[in-house]
Amino acid sequence: MIWSVVGGSGFVGSAVLKALTEAGEEARPVRAPRVSASADTPARVLAEADRQAAVVDRLAAELAGCTVVVNAAGAAAPRSPGSPELTGANALLPVLLARACAAAGVHRLVHLSSAAVQGHRPVLDESPDTAPFSPYSRSKALGEQALGLGPFGTLEIVSVRATSVQGLERPTTTALARLAASPLASVASPGTAPSPVSSVDALAELVRTVGLHQGQLPEVVLQPWEGMTVRTVLEATGGTPLVLPAFLCRLILRTGYGVSALLKERLHGSIRRVELMWFGQDQVAGWVARQGVALPARVSSILEEAGARRRGPR
Repeated sequence: MIWSVVGGSGFVGSAVLKALTEAGEEARPVRAPRVSASADTPARVLAEADRQAAVVDRLAAELAGCTVVVNAAGAAAPRSPGSPELTGANALLPVLLARACAAAGVHRLVHLSSAAVQGHRPVLDESPDTAPFSPYSRSKALGEQALGLGPFGTLEIVSVRATSVQGLERPTTTALARLAASPLASVASPGTAPSPVSSVDALAELVRTVGLHQGQLPEVVLQPWEGMTVRTVLEATGGTPLVLPAFLCRLILRTGYGVSALLKERLHGSIRRVELMWFGQDQVAGWVARQGVALPARVSSILEEAGARRRGPR
């Protein structure tokens, strides 16, 4: 069994490669091509892919002989404005990879998507339903939807929706440690809402589990909850969060999103981070729980280490 990890030098891709090689799997990185797209519907994404035959051919040659391909490429830019580059990386590239995989005879494509495609809904699930709220989440949703249209021959495609992935080398985690130590660290009362923060180690192991699965897979697999609440996330990082009235938090968020809408959604990503800090987001147990798979729950230790690094030596 041979794996290829597209985007293997990135934050998630390198973690996936590490998990695979440590488990004795034969895995190799593949550099993702830079593509751009102006499409705003799944059908238009497929139409733009028709004009990228040369890219598909080059990828197919690189992927020849592979059993499983992991798409860990894309633009992880929740606060970015909409652009052809964002759409290309998160919507067009997955389609080009799927076509290349089909041409190369690959058995399974594991596409790294994001739980952001379901937006503000109270409970994340593994349905194809999406409710994107920002340029980034729309680009990721567009990628999932285009992959669902196909056709891609006998290729099996599964989208793994990552939640709020943390790692010691990720700027997002460093920023969270700074926030936890600041006077802005706060939660909406009572502070017991589940938080979707998760570890890159668990995501990498989930990708390996999905790639190795012998039975039929669902079209979407959600990264499982690691058991933290909005309060324990900040506490693990070294903070002492202020508990704010929930109604006040909602009022601030409505105002913030309203202002951001006037600015062409430029602030949506940042406001969403505040919303997750205050209210978190629940999620279904999903496919992993049904399979009885136990993934490593390491986000708490990652946050503790991030907080310790911020404080420095004593």
